[in-house]
Amino acid sequence: MTHTVQDVHGETRKFLGFPLDGFGLFTSLLLALATAFLTFFATTTLAIFGLLGWNLIGRHSINFAASYRLVGFPAGLVALVVAVGVFGSLWIKARMRR
Repeated sequence: MTHTVQDVHGETRKFLGFPLDGFGLFTSLLLALATAFLTFFATTTLAIFGLLGWNLIGRHSINFAASYRLVGFPAGLVALVVAVGVFGSLWIKARMRR
């Protein structure tokens, strides 16, 4: 199943129902921050459960704060940089078309 992006008679371009045109600066930054926020909490949750299993099965005593420092924070930063690049480029493309 293929999805294509089309610009037909002035309609906004969409990909899987997600509009690719018309993002403002504030909307782009908000979407980038939301992406980083979601990534931080999702990876931190998975890391906490992973450490829980590691501590229970192997009788280790690794501090759960490591999941924030070593997994969640770096993943959130990477997601923020990538999302700012993606949504920033969409914003710039929309500004160039006007």
